[in-house]
Amino acid sequence: MAVSEPKYSVERKTDYYEIRLYSSTIVAQTQVDEKFDDAGNKAFRVLADYIFGNNKSKTKISMTAPVAQQAVSEKIEMTAPVSQIKNLGGYLVQFTMPEEYTMATLPEPNDSRVQLVEILGRKIVVFSYSGSWSENRYKNKLEEFRTILSNDNVSTVGEPIFARFNSPFQLWFLRRNEIWLEVAH
Repeated sequence: MAVSEPKYSVERKTDYYEIRLYSSTIVAQTQVDEKFDDAGNKAFRVLADYIFGNNKSKTKISMTAPVAQQAVSEKIEMTAPVSQIKNLGGYLVQFTMPEEYTMATLPEPNDSRVQLVEILGRKIVVFSYSGSWSENRYKNKLEEFRTILSNDNVSTVGEPIFARFNSPFQLWFLRRNEIWLEVAH
C-alpha cells in the first residue's frame, strides 16, 4: 500500500548515504516510557487512534511514512516527520501529517498525550538499510554510518533518528529503514 512521505530534494548522493533537504512538516507526537524495541508499538497505538478519528472533529487522517525513533540525552528540537526520541522520560514518537494540512486545519486531538508540532525544514544525511527493527541491528548500522560520515568529514548535530517505512506485517528482509542525522551548518 502506497503512503505519502515528506517532501525533500537530494543535495548529494554517495554509495552509502544521501544528503536531503526536507521541507517544513507537521507531526503528531506522543511520548512513551518504554525500551527501544517496545516504544514504537506503544506510541503507535496512541497516534493511530488520533489519525483513525479519535479527535474533536472525528476526522480520519491518511497514514504517512516513515515512523521514526530517536534517542536523545537532553531536550532537543524535533527533527523528524515521524520519530521516536529517547530522553529522560522515554521515547518521543512522531507521525508526519499529510501535506494538505496546516496547524489551523488539523483536528484537535481528544487524547492529551497527542501533540501537534511544526518541524522547520532542515538538511538531513540519510543512511538506508533493510531488515530487522531491533535495537541491536540499529546500533550496528548507526556505528557503520557514523564511521562513513567521519571518513567523509560530514558533521552532524543532535541525536540520530530511526525511520521505519513499512508495516510490521512486511517481511523483515524487505523492510525499508533509514537513519537520519541533521547536518551541521
